[in-house]
Order: sequence, then structure tokens, then C-alpha cells
Amino acid sequence: MVNKCAVTIVFLALGFSFIGCQPIGSSDIRNRNSTSGVKVELKVAACQPTNLPGLGDAILGVADRVRAMTSGRVELNVQEPGALVPALEVLDAVSSGTIESGFGPAGFWAGKMPAAPLFSAIPFGPEAGEYIAWMYHGDGLELEQRMYSEAGFQVVSLPCALLAAETSGWFRKPVDTVEDLRGLKMRFYGLGGQVMQELGVAVTVMPGGEIYQALEKNILDATEFSMPAIDEKLGFSRVAKYNYYPGWHQQATLLELLINKSIWDSLSKVDQSIISNACQAAMLDSFAKSEALQADAIRRNTNERGVENRRWSPEMLALYEATWADVVSREAARDPFFKEVWEDLQAFRNHYREWGGRAFLPRPKTSSQ
Repeated sequence: MVNKCAVTIVFLALGFSFIGCQPIGSSDIRNRNSTSGVKVELKVAACQPTNLPGLGDAILGVADRVRAMTSGRVELNVQEPGALVPALEVLDAVSSGTIESGFGPAGFWAGKMPAAPLFSAIPFGPEAGEYIAWMYHGDGLELEQRMYSEAGFQVVSLPCALLAAETSGWFRKPVDTVEDLRGLKMRFYGLGGQVMQELGVAVTVMPGGEIYQALEKNILDATEFSMPAIDEKLGFSRVAKYNYYPGWHQQATLLELLINKSIWDSLSKVDQSIISNACQAAMLDSFAKSEALQADAIRRNTNERGVENRRWSPEMLALYEATWADVVSREAARDPFFKEVWEDLQAFRNHYREWGGRAFLPRPKTSSQ
């Protein structure tokens, strides 16, 4: 699947036009609708620490490009999680105009909009190439913007980072059966977290920067978060030695740049296009980085930290998938918009199989399979 992801991303990259970025300032934004020469600053509230490769630093890459393309006229002032508002309050703050923009995963807003996680990560796929095919060339982008608008949020959403598959968790003890899961206190994100709840796990959601301390203080027994090179930055291997694969819950991850709608509407069409293209560039870079860094991180975990990389048994993967089918059926029955998005995505995936089921070679197995 890496090949198809790469092909999709390359085609996106070929369409980029890096010609600058619209200034989005914290004041008088409506009067700054083009390259007026006025130096402006846009504060961006990050939902994840910016030292995390691909996941957190993608927005820093956007800021660097904007600074270079505008000769320093436009400064995207990226703030760490909690510096402006708590990470889980970014959507409300951007919508109200308290802050101009935020960067993070749509799944953080699941409590406000049940369909939101469908625009950030979905158990058992799609993988990255198919996911962004649906977003850019299916109905994904339109549906996501509808979700925000119909829920009353005054924001514009732009996909702005893309990651490949994750690991599916760090555990203090081996997990061989569903009985080993029951009663565990675990940080787990998104729709996969609902699967784990169904299997008896006490699930909580918290931003990445808070997880290690919760593990160290035994507030958590286990956590999933992201990819090995990202999890490495957060130190999970110091307190949990069993890292499980594959990332059934998150075969790809999308992050978005949210911009207050009034600010967005005040920009020229050219400037809107520039910002969109800048985020597409971040999609390419974050995806490539997320694929490139993981093997070395896995080796460091194994050789230097005593981590045991484990693979879920076929029985456990089948259990997760069956439970996911129950969860998604329940969510679709509860929320009409969730149902609409899910059915649209499934129709796209069924159509995509005509191509995807024929074109790509099977993955070679690793030595641990």
C-alpha cells in the first residue's frame, strides 16, 4: 500500500504552486486582503507538541515556507498545546474568533460531532492513498465542511498533514486474549477507542504531552498514540515494554488546519488558494517523513530499550474487526450525518477496489510474521 500512497501524494505535489501565503493577522484582518506589505502575525494553536515528527512539526514546516515565500512579511506564530487554549478547546476558540486558527485532528471533536473521527482516522482503513483520494477526489472535503457548518461552527477546514499507519499500543504486560484487555486503563483515540471500550477497556482521551506522566503515575496502564518515531519522543518505552502491531485502529491519520470563517472569507481567492496549497505541501512532507523514520525507531526500541514488538494474533484482529462492525453500525444508527458520511466512504471504497484490488503487489512479510 505504500506504493499507492506515494503515487497519490506525488500527483498532489506536482500541482503545488508555492507562490506565497496570505497574511492572516490577529487584528484588522479584513483590510489585509493581499500582499500589502504590512507585516502580520497569525497565532496557530497546536493540539500536539511540535517536536513530534510529522504529527506536530508539520505546521512548523508550513510556517517556515510562508516566512520564506513572503520574505518574512507573514509570520505564522505556532503555539504549543495549552499556550493559547487547551487542545480540546481549539475548535470552539477558532469558531468564536478567540484565536485565528488551530492545527490538529478532527477526531478531537467527537463529543461535539459524532462524524468528526471519520475525517481523521478509521479502523481497518482506508490507508493513506485511498483516504486522500476520497478526501480530494470524492466527497470527503465537502462532507467535512458541511459537518462543521451544520453543527454551527464558523470555521474552514483544510487537510494539512497526513501520516501512515500507527502502532496499536504500548502495554506494561503482554496482551494475548480479550481477558487481558478487560479492566485496563488506556488512552485510546477516536473510533478505535470505542472498539476498546466495547471490549472492557476503560478508555480516556488526552493530548500527547500528558500521556507519559499519566503512565508514570499509574493513572494509565497502557496507551496508543502514534508511530514509533513519534512515540519515542514521548518516552513510552521507559514505562511500557510491549508495543503491538499492526495499527488496526489507524491505518492513516489526517490532521487539519482550522481557520476562523470570517477571516477566511476576508481573504482573496488567490490567498485562499495559496494557503490550501501550503497545506497540501505539508501533507506531502509529513507523509514522506512518517514513512521514512520508523524503521530506525523500531530498532532503537528493540536494541537499546528492551521493547518487545508484538503482532496481534489473527484471533484478536478478527475480534477487533467484528467489534468495529458493531460500533460503526451503532454510530450510524444514532447519528444521521455519521451514517451519510460512512455510506459515502464505503461506496467510494467499493468503487476503489476495482482498481486497488488489482494493481498492487502483496506486502512482503517481516521476520516477525
